[in-house]
Amino acid sequence: MRDFHFPGRSPVLAANGMCATSHPLAARTAIDVLERGGNAMDAAIAGAVLLGICEPQMTGIGGDCFVLWSEGSGDVKAMNGSGRAPAALDAAELRAAGETTVPPLGAHAVTVPGAIDAFCHLADNVGKLGLDTLLAPAIRYAEDGVPVAARVAFDWAKDAPSLQGAARAAFLDAGNVPAAGHLFRAPGQAEVLRRVAKEGRDGFYSGEVAEDMVESLRKMGGRHTLEDFAATACSPAEPISRGYKDLDLVEHPPNGQGATAILMLNILAQFDTASLDPLSAQRAHLEAEAAKLAYDARNRFIADADHTTRTDYMLDMDTARRLAALIDPKRAMGAPAALTEAVHKDTIYITVVDRDGMAVSLIYSIYHGFGSGIASDNFGILFQNRGAGFTLEEGHPNELKGGKRPMHTIIPGMLRKAGRLIMPFGVMGGAYQPTGHARFASNIADFGMDPQTAIDAPRAFSDAGDMKVERGYPEAVRQELADMGHAVSVPETPLGGAQAILIRDDGILEGASDPRKDGCALGY
Repeated sequence: MRDFHFPGRSPVLAANGMCATSHPLAARTAIDVLERGGNAMDAAIAGAVLLGICEPQMTGIGGDCFVLWSEGSGDVKAMNGSGRAPAALDAAELRAAGETTVPPLGAHAVTVPGAIDAFCHLADNVGKLGLDTLLAPAIRYAEDGVPVAARVAFDWAKDAPSLQGAARAAFLDAGNVPAAGHLFRAPGQAEVLRRVAKEGRDGFYSGEVAEDMVESLRKMGGRHTLEDFAATACSPAEPISRGYKDLDLVEHPPNGQGATAILMLNILAQFDTASLDPLSAQRAHLEAEAAKLAYDARNRFIADADHTTRTDYMLDMDTARRLAALIDPKRAMGAPAALTEAVHKDTIYITVVDRDGMAVSLIYSIYHGFGSGIASDNFGILFQNRGAGFTLEEGHPNELKGGKRPMHTIIPGMLRKAGRLIMPFGVMGGAYQPTGHARFASNIADFGMDPQTAIDAPRAFSDAGDMKVERGYPEAVRQELADMGHAVSVPETPLGGAQAILIRDDGILEGASDPRKDGCALGY
């Protein structure tokens, strides 16, 4: 193992339970649930719902989720908590109106929120404490208020222009962006959660709450109906996985983009990455080229699971070999054609491991910053704009059609070694996520980094022709990348945000949390 040190944090060690996520209040809540006898799923749900109050620009009950979990073994289960387009909506309608993409800040981009149905199902079937107990912390903080954290305040200011109508009243302070330390309250969401705690999913997908959502969306031109909301249901799924060195990367299947991360690692496996300096221009170049090719495949093939037919092709090593052969080790290729420009970075991630070895990897998002910018009139439920992940291209597997799920950027991950689950992890960051998963796994497998070091290490990402290189890289590396033909920039905001928990051979839990976010790892 080589010794690498980057400015960052120390690992967090504990014996009985651990949570790593992007806000301290959510991490503390998850640990409280574990100490009360809840399992990792209970803790993950309680923390995730609270994150919608702590980081409302990132996620909330108007969004979607994907979950991986393992009950103390190497077997991993998956749950798809993503919603569908309203039945009456069709790409042909938008094409006829002259649109070439789904407008991200309008009702047509709003798919029916799927997260609440998934949380209710998982609480009832996997959790132990019951939904009323799990939602109580979020209800309390939504009523009493949460001080806006520093990174949240930065993102809030950047994303606030998307807010419109009722959303401005719900998420601005008398028209002003809340500053760090401002006490943000969401009494309408507290009432919704109170109803869900009492009535289960029906408290959200029927009755007064559903009527508020449907009426608000239809007023904005949406095609949503009460029947669309009533029909919402999460779906169990079969995880996908492939090996990289001595690790096995486990991902959620389509409509998530997890296959993209596996394809990236398969491409990188054709090169001797481990012989390179982890912060060298050569490694960043190979990773960027692999990402371009893997993302191009994603844009062609990934869609609703019922319409994705090329997953096995994306996971096939022969596909990776053919794509790797297109990489010039000394020259950047042009960026592949993008499926959509609507790839942004607003998501939360939480991972929890309990004393019995149950591990949960959960990702929860409203897509763009403040999603569609639309909130329901009465309860202030902010709607995601996942429908912007559809294409309007006729005949494409990911073409917008009523009742379909769009291609999703959010992906939870897990790592196995010799058949044993060793680490739930996730990397927030929209389009960056597959690159983030591949880099995290490579940092561990190729360079022997511990999880915290693997997270702290500077990142680079070729995004639609822009080679973003974080400030932690030497200037000489940026110049070398530019000489290879990359259009190099220093990103305004950090690339992604990761969380991980290593389950060590001796049973000790080792938590890692990204300093790029406000959060932390906590254990007991």
